[in-house]
Amino acid sequence: MSFSSNNKLLVTFILLMNSVLGFSQSSNFKVTLDAGHGAHDFGAVYEGRIEKNIALAVVLKVGKILESTPYMEVNYTRKTDVFIDLIERANIANRFNANIFVSIHCNANRNTLADGTETYVMGLSKVSSNLEAAKKENSVITLEKDYKQKYEGFDPNSPETMIGMTLMQEEYLDNSISLASKVEDAFENLGKKIRGEGVKQAPFMVLHKAYMPRVLIEMGFISNTIEGNILNSEEGQNQIAKAISDAIISYKAEYYGTNEIENTQEVLPQDKIEKPINEIIETPTTPNIQSGVNPAAVLPAVNGNASTVYKVQLMASLTNLDTSSKTFRGLDAISVITENKYFKYLYGNTTDYEAAKKDLKIAKDKGFSSAFLIAYKNGEKVSIKDALK
Repeated sequence: MSFSSNNKLLVTFILLMNSVLGFSQSSNFKVTLDAGHGAHDFGAVYEGRIEKNIALAVVLKVGKILESTPYMEVNYTRKTDVFIDLIERANIANRFNANIFVSIHCNANRNTLADGTETYVMGLSKVSSNLEAAKKENSVITLEKDYKQKYEGFDPNSPETMIGMTLMQEEYLDNSISLASKVEDAFENLGKKIRGEGVKQAPFMVLHKAYMPRVLIEMGFISNTIEGNILNSEEGQNQIAKAISDAIISYKAEYYGTNEIENTQEVLPQDKIEKPINEIIETPTTPNIQSGVNPAAVLPAVNGNASTVYKVQLMASLTNLDTSSKTFRGLDAISVITENKYFKYLYGNTTDYEAAKKDLKIAKDKGFSSAFLIAYKNGEKVSIKDALK
C-alpha cells in the first residue's frame, strides 16, 4: 500500500487522538516489546545460535518481569515464531498507545572477536558503522510482500534515504535518549561492554514509524562464541532481561512516578545526559536562552514567592521554529531554551503547581502526549519533587 501525504496526515491525526483518549482512560505505563525477526527471517545465525529465537526468549522474559510490576501494561509485536512487517511492528505500538517501544536484537560481525552491546535511538547519522547496523536491520523489508510500494521512496541499502523525519519524531528524542542511557547503565552494571561512545543514532525503519520514545537494543554479538553462548543460555537471557526491565522500570519511575502517592501521569524532568549520541550531543551545559525570546518568559527571576516556576516541555527539536508556528496547535505563550544543540519548546509559566498540572493536561489534549512538567527554582532547573519541597 502506498501512502500519500494526505494519508500520512490522517494517520498522524488518528494517532494523536488515540494518544489523548488512551491517556485519559488508563493510568498504566504501557510498554510495547518487539522481538526482532521471526519465522523465515532468522536474523543472524552462528554456530547454531539463532537471533530470532534469542530475541524472542529475552522479550518474553522482559515481559514477564514487567507484567508482574504494578501499573505496567505490556504488549508484544510477536510472542511466537512468526514474521511481522517492520511497519506493522510500529503500528502495533501506535495502536496500543504505548508510552515506550523497545525493539530487541542480537548483533553479528565477520570479525568474530567483536563483542559488547549497542543501544540506538532513531535518527539520521553520518557514522558509517551506525549506517551499516541500520542497513542490516532494514534489509528485512525485502522479505515483505510489495515492500517497494509499502516503503515508497526508501532504499534499505541506503538508510540515509530516510529523510522524512518529522517534528513528531524529534519530539520524542530526549526521552528516547534517556531510556537508551538507562539500558546502557543497566548493562554496565551487569558487567557488559558498551561499544563506542554511548547511545547511538541510526535510521532504523522499525523505529521510524513508532510515535513514542523508542529504542533498539543490540544485546551482544552471537558471532562471538563466548558472548553468543551467554546470549543463548537461560542464565544469560535472564540477566539481560532483568537489566532491560530494570531500565524500563527506572525510566517509568523517573518520568511517570511510582503511583504510590498519586498518579498524575506527569513526566519528571530528565537528568543531564552523560553519554553523548555520536556526532550530535555535546557535553551538557546550562540552558541558554534563544535570542529573540523574552528571558522573563523562559527562566524565572527571583522575586519573593515567585522563585519557583513550573512550565510544560512540549518537544525538543533540532529545528529552530517560530513560536507562533502552527506546529504548536494553537497554544500561546510558547518559550524556547537551547540545550545540547536542541531547541526545547515550553508552554505555560506559573508558580502554582496545580495550575501547572492543568497546563500539562491542556498540552496533552492538544496532542503533545509526551509533554512533561519541568521546574525552575531561583533560576536553576530542579526536579518536580525538589520544587514541591
